Amino acid sequence: MGGATSRERKLIDAGLALASELSLEGVLQRIVELAADVTDARYGALGVLGPDGRIVHFLTTGITEEERARIGTPPEGRGILGALLRERRVLRIDDLSKDPRAVGFPPNHPVMRSFLGAPVMAKGRVFGNIYLTEKRGAPAFTEEDERALEVLATQAGVAVENARLYEEARRRARWLEAVREIATEVLAGTDADRVLATIAARARELVGADLATIAVPDASGRELEIRAAVGAHAEELLGQRFPAEGSISGEVMRSGRPEVLRDIAADPRSYQPIVKLGDMGPAILVPLVGRERALGTLAVANLRDGRGFGEDDLGLVRTFAAHAALALEHEQAQRERQRLLLLEDRERIAKELHDGVIQALFAVGMGLEATSALSQDPELSRRIEAAVEELDRVIRDLRNYIFGLRPGILADRQLDQALHALAEEFQERSGVLTVVDVDPEVAAELGSRASDVLQMAREALSNVGRHAEAATCRLSLRRRDGCAVLEIDDDGKGFDPSVGRPGGQGLGNLRDRARSLGGEARIESAPGDGTTVRVTIPL
Repeated sequence: MGGATSRERKLIDAGLALASELSLEGVLQRIVELAADVTDARYGALGVLGPDGRIVHFLTTGITEEERARIGTPPEGRGILGALLRERRVLRIDDLSKDPRAVGFPPNHPVMRSFLGAPVMAKGRVFGNIYLTEKRGAPAFTEEDERALEVLATQAGVAVENARLYEEARRRARWLEAVREIATEVLAGTDADRVLATIAARARELVGADLATIAVPDASGRELEIRAAVGAHAEELLGQRFPAEGSISGEVMRSGRPEVLRDIAADPRSYQPIVKLGDMGPAILVPLVGRERALGTLAVANLRDGRGFGEDDLGLVRTFAAHAALALEHEQAQRERQRLLLLEDRERIAKELHDGVIQALFAVGMGLEATSALSQDPELSRRIEAAVEELDRVIRDLRNYIFGLRPGILADRQLDQALHALAEEFQERSGVLTVVDVDPEVAAELGSRASDVLQMAREALSNVGRHAEAATCRLSLRRRDGCAVLEIDDDGKGFDPSVGRPGGQGLGNLRDRARSLGGEARIESAPGDGTTVRVTIPL
C-alpha cells in the first residue's frame, strides 16, 4: 500500500513538474527523467517523431555524454522501437534478447533486457514514444509500472501541447520581429548580401539550427554561390561556388520543392558544400521562389548528433525563403533601374555630342575652309587645310565614341535582326565594311542573355572603329561545342595583347560581361595582323 501511495505521489509531482515547465526542450527532458523515476528504470529515452513518422529527436537519461558519443547516431526506429511506432500502444517485454522483433544493439551500447514503452499523444497524433529499460531491483517491469507509464504519457501529452503553444507564441513574436527587421532593410535599400545574411541568421535562430546558408545561381544558372552563411563552418562556406548539376540546391531549384533530410552528409549529391563538410546531419533546403523562376535556396542544418527538423521548422524556413526571394528580386530591380539610368545618361551624352559638339566642330571646319579659299598665303592655306583634316579626324573619332555610348536596345527585334542593324549602323558611321554571319537559332537560344550579347558586340565594334584603322570587319554568331560563339574580326593594325591598347577599357568591360553570363572572352591580336574578339557563352 505504501508503494502505491509513493507511486501516486510521484505521478502527482510529475504532473505538477511538467505543468510548470514551459520550454518544449525542457518538457521533453523532464518527461524522460520522470518516466524513469516513476518506474524505477535505469535507462530512459524519448524519441520525437517527424512528419514522416521517423525519429527526428532522441533524448536520454541514465547514459553519460561519453557513452552517447561512443554509441554514435541515434536509433532509426527499427526492431522493438519500430514495433512501438507501428502498434501505438504500451509495450512491455521481460527479456529483449528473447523477443523475435529485437535487432540487437549497436557497438558500445549498454546491455538491456527488460523493456517498457508507451506513445505520447498530442493533438490526436503520436508526438513521440517513451522507452524505458532495465528495471532497478527486479528482472522485469510490472503491470503497475505499465499503468503508471500510461498515466505519465497522458500527462506528458498535455504538457507537450502546452509547451508547444507557448513556444509557438514566443516563436511567432520573434518571427514578427525578424520579418519587421528584414522588411526595414529591404525597403531601406540595404545591400542585398547584408539582407541575405540577416535572413540566414534569423532563420537559424528561430529554427534552432547549427548552420544556415543561402545559395544563389550565377547568370548562366550552371553554378551557385553561397552568398550568406551563418553558424557552424560559416567562414569556410561563404563565397563557395559549386555546380547546380549534381547538388541538392540545384535539384530543389529545378523541382521547386523543399527537401527535408535526415543525414545530409550521407546524401549522394556530393557537389553540395554542406555534404562535403561531413559532420552535418539533419537539414532542410527550400527554394527561393521568385515571380518567374527559382532564385536560389535557403538551407538550415544541424550537426550530425543534432535534432531532426519537423513540419513547423519547414514552415518557418519557407517563410524566410520567401523574404530572401523578395530581397533578391528587389536587388535585381534596383540593378535594372541603375542600368536604365546609365543607358539614359549615355544616350543623352551621345545626343549632346552629336547635336552640339560635332555640329559646332563641323561649323568651325566650314569656316576654316572658307577662310582658306580667301587666303593669298600658300603656307597659311596649307596650315588651315591641315587643321580642317584634324577636325575631320576628331569628328570621326567622336562619331565612333557615340556609337560605343549608344545602348544596345533590342526593342521588338530578335537578336539576329538587332546584330544586323548594329553592323549596318557601325558601317555607316565608321566607313568600315562589315560582314555579318549570324545563326538565328543560336541567337534565339540565348533568350534573356540577348541584350548582353548585343552590348558585347557593340563594345567590340566600337573598339574596331576607335583603334583598329581597319578596312573590313566580320561579325559572326555560331554554335560550337554546345556554346554560342560571338566573334568580331578586323583586318586593322592589331596590337600586342600582353601590353594592351591605349583606351582599351571596353575590352575589360567585355570580359566582365562575358563572365557574368558564365562564359569567357578572349582577344587574339598581333601588331600588323588585325584583331579577333571571341566570346563563348554556354547554351
